[in-house]
Amino acid sequence: VQLVESGGGSVQAGGSLRLSCTATKSTSSGYCLAWFRQARGKEREGVASIDHDGTTTYADSVKGRFTISQDNGQTSPYLKMNSLKPEDTAMYYCAADAGWGCELSEDNMDYWGKGTLVTVSS
Repeated sequence: VQLVESGGGSVQAGGSLRLSCTATKSTSSGYCLAWFRQARGKEREGVASIDHDGTTTYADSVKGRFTISQDNGQTSPYLKMNSLKPEDTAMYYCAADAGWGCELSEDNMDYWGKGTLVTVSS
């Protein structure tokens, strides 16, 4: 399974972006799908995850601003980001967990994309 992100770019603070993730091979509809991000000089952190039953989890820093969703086949996650802040600037990664559960932890993820850059200017 290979994951390819798109939708990153540059936006002013308060703006919005929608990230997409496409699997080059079909992921199972039972996978947990997630978004992570890594700012320059910082560790990668979980942003949001969505389980096959639609259960979502968000990092406190993005609650109320970001929304994760998945396509009808439950194989591709999307991330709608509103009210963006300069501190949201990071490389954003799509990930998938083929195992049980849907914990927002990079240690649980089995597949990763190469990332798409989001830059938010003040």
